Amino acid sequence: MTDAGSPLTRTFAACREEGRAALVLYVTAGHPSPAATLEVLRMLAEAGADIIELGVPFSDPLADGPTIQRSSFEAIAQGTDLAWTLETLARFRAEHATPVVLFSYLNPILRYGTERFLRDAAAAGAEGVLVTDLPAGADPELERAFAGSPLDLIRLIAPTTRPERVREIAASARGFLYYVSRTGVTGAREALAQNLTREVAEIRALTSVPVAVGFGISTAEQAAEVARVADGVVLGSALVEMLGREGVEETRRFVTGLSRAMRR
Repeated sequence: MTDAGSPLTRTFAACREEGRAALVLYVTAGHPSPAATLEVLRMLAEAGADIIELGVPFSDPLADGPTIQRSSFEAIAQGTDLAWTLETLARFRAEHATPVVLFSYLNPILRYGTERFLRDAAAAGAEGVLVTDLPAGADPELERAFAGSPLDLIRLIAPTTRPERVREIAASARGFLYYVSRTGVTGAREALAQNLTREVAEIRALTSVPVAVGFGISTAEQAAEVARVADGVVLGSALVEMLGREGVEETRRFVTGLSRAMRR
């Protein structure tokens, strides 16, 4: 069950009281450059992000499509790592209250040291962590360490996840559940997955944890469509692509448009 006092839980509750879904935006730390990352985080908070997912660059991001892979490689080439990401997060959280979820693969956390990571991430101001390659039940000892920390461990659910498995995952979920609306890797799509309304309804019937939907959302129209059926809308690849191609100010206009579309 989710912790009623969790900042992420409170954020979803506040959005629900306003009659809308939460806007969850992903960016890669160190992209489009380390110098720009703090400006990017400030922009997201000011333009309408309810929750920010801050990606930790990793050398082998197999679950991500070419856009986020490229952003990760470019960030690493410019010296970005987990320690730098936490330092930048701390600087951002000194100025803004927007909740931040660290998005990482397991390897950087293990290399940094799990207990040290959990301590330093909480001290830097993270509210949650999403570990793409740590499925529920895969490493009970490691998962107990996460459960004993102040961070919400965000869980992933896919279209192929069986109902009994959804219940199992939701039983220990904190913060929110991230529904990967498509199989495959991350990346913007021209059309949303078919049967999304039914799939989200089936998950919500099995849990009281907020359900955010991501993978493939790339336009304000798509975000508004998903917002009508989910508790949160997650957008990543399209945002990362725009940051790299158009810069921060053009991306600000894009994020503002997303936020407005979801509030109609």
